Amino acid sequence: MATTSTTGSTLLQPLSNAVQLPIDQVNFVVCQLFALLAAVWFRTYLHSSKTSCFIRHVVATLLGLYLALFCFGWYALHFLVQSGISYCIMIIIGVENMHKYCFVFALGYLTVCQITRVYIFDYGQYSADFSGPMMIITQKITSLAYEIHDGMFRKDEELTASQRGLAVRRMPSLLEYLSYNCNFMGILAGPLCSYKDYITFIEGRSYHMTRSGENGKEEIQNERAEPSPNVAVIQKLLVCGLSLLFHLTISNTLPVEYNIDENFQATASWPTKVIYLYVSLLAARPKYYFAWTLADAINNAAGFGFRGYDENGTARWDLISNLRIQQIEMRNNFRHYFIKPPQLKLLYDVITWIVTQIAISYTVVPFVLLSVKPSFMFYSSWYYGLHVAGILVLLLLPVKKTQRGKNTQENVQLARSKKFDERENSLGQNSFSTTNNVCNQNQEIASRHSSLKQ
Repeated sequence: MATTSTTGSTLLQPLSNAVQLPIDQVNFVVCQLFALLAAVWFRTYLHSSKTSCFIRHVVATLLGLYLALFCFGWYALHFLVQSGISYCIMIIIGVENMHKYCFVFALGYLTVCQITRVYIFDYGQYSADFSGPMMIITQKITSLAYEIHDGMFRKDEELTASQRGLAVRRMPSLLEYLSYNCNFMGILAGPLCSYKDYITFIEGRSYHMTRSGENGKEEIQNERAEPSPNVAVIQKLLVCGLSLLFHLTISNTLPVEYNIDENFQATASWPTKVIYLYVSLLAARPKYYFAWTLADAINNAAGFGFRGYDENGTARWDLISNLRIQQIEMRNNFRHYFIKPPQLKLLYDVITWIVTQIAISYTVVPFVLLSVKPSFMFYSSWYYGLHVAGILVLLLLPVKKTQRGKNTQENVQLARSKKFDERENSLGQNSFSTTNNVCNQNQEIASRHSSLKQ
């Protein structure tokens, strides 16, 4: 296993051999640990109060591209090509239609890369998949294109509260665009963030944002010292440690590949297949929990992810996240019929929990096998049962509409948007030097906040 080929660096091959893990996995973990240390350095020595936005953008971008090259080798050039062409599309096409062209190009480019990855290059030859980071970059490219279209072409009254909160009123410079797509904090494993939140972080304005008050309104907290992310980072690193320990001790004893073993498929009963599917995928998940939670910790360590203060005045570091397991449910249409009596509610909760776990396990099998033929073998052995069930659910169950603009989070986002837009309106179109002047003003503000700590 440790001798698996790689397009990335082979510098860590001796370590790969020692721990008996594929070189690409070792490269990924080492790069993310390096990114964690770099994030602490970035927050400490390249703080917005000490240096310009230009320097912060440059360093974040160069570090990100270096990590990508280390992990994926020449495949990392796809990140630059996809981002560069998308930026040219935005500039050439204009704000009226660029969102459509960016969407088609970015998704098409990702699709072509994925097809060549699967059918031209052997998926089993390399254990790392460069299309993973490309999925995140594709989301950033398309979402930003729509946000610019909303902010620079559409009228405010045409937008929902959520769209107004995310709308971008100024075309990013090329450096800002590359920094957003390829920064070292999120290039390998995310999480996805909005362009506004990222620029607010780079400019050092996220700390001077606000506390969530009553009715979703924000209250300016200028008198507060800058909050520390240390507690949030430590908590997430503990989750990473537990996930890694579980993966190293349990996962290898329950291989997902056994689900497509011919003997197992021929001899095992359906209950056995269902139970092993759930247990094997449960054992496989900690590897992804480790990677995603570590990515969250990296962003927080750099100072990115501050959401404001809750009603108790406690700093929140959940603005961006790869993983919110507690919020994953399949129940809005029917749950209200099973609230009473308590025994019925308990039975309903147990059944829906079991169905949810089986559905998740069934869905993620291809993401673990990372190969087309074994994935079809697995689904055919299940007669595509949950595919059919999912289609029936979409066709037969009513869609429960959600109210827009009435929840606290959306109101908070809109309030942030207004403050951001006030800053953006003071900047010239495509004027990065003016942005630096704003950053210099933010440095003075941040310096005053730092003095409060002392």
